[in-house]
Amino acid sequence: MTESTNGGGAVRPRRTVRWGAALAVTAAAAIGLALITGFVYLVMPGYLPGNAMTTVWEAPRDSEAAEGGNGTWLVGDTVVRSRFDGATAFDVRSGKRRWEYLVPSRAETCGSSADTAAGVALIAFREARPEEKDCVTVVAVDLTNGRELWRTTGVSAAFLDDVVTAGGGLGVLLEGGRLRAVDLKTGAPRWTAPLPKGCAPHGLGLAPKQVVAASMCGTEATVAAFDPVNGTTRWTVPVDARRGVDADAELSVASADPPTVRVHEADGSGLSAVLAFGADGRAQSRIDAVGDYGQIFTTVVEDGRLFALAGPGKRQGGPFSGVVAFDLATGGELWRKGGGGDAFDVADGRVTVVRPSYKNGDLMFVVDAATGDEEDERAFRDRVAGAGAVLAHQDLVVVVGGGEGSAFTVYERW
Repeated sequence: MTESTNGGGAVRPRRTVRWGAALAVTAAAAIGLALITGFVYLVMPGYLPGNAMTTVWEAPRDSEAAEGGNGTWLVGDTVVRSRFDGATAFDVRSGKRRWEYLVPSRAETCGSSADTAAGVALIAFREARPEEKDCVTVVAVDLTNGRELWRTTGVSAAFLDDVVTAGGGLGVLLEGGRLRAVDLKTGAPRWTAPLPKGCAPHGLGLAPKQVVAASMCGTEATVAAFDPVNGTTRWTVPVDARRGVDADAELSVASADPPTVRVHEADGSGLSAVLAFGADGRAQSRIDAVGDYGQIFTTVVEDGRLFALAGPGKRQGGPFSGVVAFDLATGGELWRKGGGGDAFDVADGRVTVVRPSYKNGDLMFVVDAATGDEEDERAFRDRVAGAGAVLAHQDLVVVVGGGEGSAFTVYERW
């Protein structure tokens, strides 16, 4: 430190004053930066670099909502949206329209399913004038260019959600009390399998190794597996031999490999669970729809695991809200991740969850599918009104709206 004197000999510490002022300015700047950062993070979510999701583009909303047939699929870098009058494909990064397929002008879609590995979608439609009760016509559409590959008629719309089902290179249709399998790309017949007398199919699942059907046969719910090559029945077993399933319960096939059936009884008086079966049809595990994790809503089966969105519901359950993973071989819980969520995607070993929340901010978080460890968490800059489905593609996330007529929005990490 240097000193100076005035004419009377008084000593003044000059450098100490300068250093003190500099420290005060630095401290004030640090506090100001912290306050600004906190304000941006808490009040303006989605504006902090490395922690944000920004909107790339948004598909137009549908002018009409179809009774069935709404679906969104990713095929490479193309996102395809089926709607009431056909399907449209877009470049997932730019939003540029690549192709469009329209059903006849007086028709409307009532069911759709896609095998993204094979690059083919099945779209079922009915004629509006004169009005047809059932979805009797099915077309196969090439998802790479929108070209119609083949069509057939005489289909029965007996499934609650699966008017048509595609997977494993096959298309399976219900036709006059039997299952009819066709080659997805050519429509060539592969096999037919009669359903037991008095059985009404409620759901189908397709995989390269087998086809699985869940049916209600009088007062008994059954699940059956078929050889995908020739349609031979491999086994048929009760969905729940011990407790039984009510005749008015909802059945769906969550997975064909491993065979997994979901049972939902709306009044809450009977069985509501996910049941997995072994390769020989033997009961393997049961995961109740209500537990200390809350009530299970949405489920996805991937790599022998059941991933579920769970939270408080009408049937009670614990205070938890988020994603839970189970081992289908044992039914045991593997991990759980709180934080809520409306929709999620399981791909490439990761679980991507979108949680819209007007009160707490809209978030996306990513966890390791095997361990549940969090890998990423980001805030959406723009409001996410609702999420009915999520599709992850590299650094992009496609969020499908949850309401009628909703399309989708593509976001990117920022």
